[in-house]
Amino acid sequence: MSAPRTLRALAATTAVAALAAGCSSANSDANRSAGASGVLTIGMPNGPQTNNSNPFLSTSAGASLGYRYMIYEPLVMTNLVRPDEKGQPWLAGAWKWEANFTKVTFTMNPKAKWSDGKPLTAEDAAFTFGLIKKYPALNGFGIPYDGIATEGDKVVLTFKESQFVNQNKIGTTYVVPKHIWQGVKDPATWPNRTPVGSGPYRLKTFTPQTTTLTATPSYWKGTTRVKELRYTSYNDNSAQTTALGSGKSEWSFVFMPNYKQLYVARDPKNNKLWFPSGLGIHGLWFNTEKGALSNASLRKAMAMVVDRRAIHVQAQATLYPEITNPTGVPLPAGESFLAPAYKNATTKPDVAGAKKVLSDAGFTLSGGQLKDPSGKPVSLTFTDPAGWNDYITGLSIIKDNIKQLGIEAKVKTQTVEAWTSDVANGNFDATLHWTNNGPTPYDMYQNIMDGSLLQPIGKSAPLGNFGRFDSPEATKALREYANAEEDSARTAAMNTLQKIMVEEVPMIPTAAAPLGAEYSTKNWVGWPSEADPYGPPQPTQPNALDIVLRLKPAK
Repeated sequence: MSAPRTLRALAATTAVAALAAGCSSANSDANRSAGASGVLTIGMPNGPQTNNSNPFLSTSAGASLGYRYMIYEPLVMTNLVRPDEKGQPWLAGAWKWEANFTKVTFTMNPKAKWSDGKPLTAEDAAFTFGLIKKYPALNGFGIPYDGIATEGDKVVLTFKESQFVNQNKIGTTYVVPKHIWQGVKDPATWPNRTPVGSGPYRLKTFTPQTTTLTATPSYWKGTTRVKELRYTSYNDNSAQTTALGSGKSEWSFVFMPNYKQLYVARDPKNNKLWFPSGLGIHGLWFNTEKGALSNASLRKAMAMVVDRRAIHVQAQATLYPEITNPTGVPLPAGESFLAPAYKNATTKPDVAGAKKVLSDAGFTLSGGQLKDPSGKPVSLTFTDPAGWNDYITGLSIIKDNIKQLGIEAKVKTQTVEAWTSDVANGNFDATLHWTNNGPTPYDMYQNIMDGSLLQPIGKSAPLGNFGRFDSPEATKALREYANAEEDSARTAAMNTLQKIMVEEVPMIPTAAAPLGAEYSTKNWVGWPSEADPYGPPQPTQPNALDIVLRLKPAK
């Protein structure tokens, strides 16, 4: 439900880089026979996984590898690459929003059923929304659910304020079976190791390195061509890249510093990649409640010296779109949203300007070391998962950039699980991470600044406001944007959010977030592409289910 590497991205994902475990060379004949037998191999560079298939948790293996989307299904399937398109009916055959967006009615598809054969009903959908409402840890988007009711085959949701900006988030909610989950003591921590869903696949086997799903014999939407999904979690980007180049892994989202040589050239006919972008970004998130980072002037000064061009070329190999505006709004996609004050603004480094910002705020430079207004030296620790070489290179560049201001920083690497937990709990100084994306920059800013997602350090905030940014003004502007009845009111709120982003810098935007992936057409065809953009190609996005159902064996 987020963008990011998972993914979030995520995805979001939410997302960018990836992670993983062990890689061996693949035999092309074996790979051909795997495809012929209906097997699709998927990889992510996310390191050893813990057996957890809770679809609501971004920390679960199901989220990290993306297989939760094959077991659990949404009410509506939307397209992040074309967010203005009407969603596809899925578990809901139809839906209708009231004019003021305070009420929505979903009519359930009567054919839908669970993998254990029991019917999937409006009661299941209502129960799911009830769980999300009751347990904040499951409500990653902070949606203010109010009334939840059923009327025959319909589930009716009501809200006290407009949900204009949350239509897709509500519609893409995964539904879980009431007859299974009603007996769970704490759904926010339940590992769900034998998941029962409505999707076309069941969990067959799980190890820390490889998870195998097998097709459900009586999937309610019909027979699937892909009979088995094998997810391997490689230790790092290098291992995942090797697996893609050899053909051992057919589908992944991984950063490659030299993708033409390492991947495409290994099989020019079949090794493909497509990296569309949305209105989400990657950036250096600050923990705004820790030490000197609570001072907006320090954050702003750091943003003024970060060399985005160097990050674009050296860390991202020009694969991700470059950020050229300090608002973080990706261009040209978001150009129509830019506030007049920032139309001509740039991210060109300004060391002299940054030093003045610090001096005016009471920071001093002594012996080449920056000291905060209380006289304490400013030192920071940057964290990200080991093996995410795009992020690690980016952190190294930022570390060198801020040294020009007298700031000492060190880079610490972690396992993906430890890092994900630390980010959610606010146990970090600064970290490169992605944001949500959507049809407007609202989703990006809401993910970064929304006070409704604010949690104290030590309490999990798994899908938003990781930096504990406490700005009543930003929260107010977000609410005004969401509830506006006229475009002029939305424009005013968006302009306010951009000003806060530039002046208070809850995070430093470093790149536009692609929704890309690498995939092979050797055994399977039907992948999304620029010519057929029916969805983002990442295996850790909700559209991964739609992709698998569209794949056909290569002739």
